[in-house]
Amino acid sequence: MIDASVKKQTVQQVADALGIYRGTVINYEKKGIFPQPRRNPINGYREYTEEDLEKLRKILEGKG
Repeated sequence: MIDASVKKQTVQQVADALGIYRGTVINYEKKGIFPQPRRNPINGYREYTEEDLEKLRKILEGKG
């Protein structure tokens, strides 16, 4: 079951929070650097939780 109380962020919001471009997030997903995010079952948009954002931050820190 999906928890509707969890705040979800768009790919643009995640990119802004990480300080990278939206396209970079998508390209990193395609290359397997970032894990594939959950998708909204209605519109297919990527949805990220705060936990997902922290994982992505750690991945970026490891690259530097």
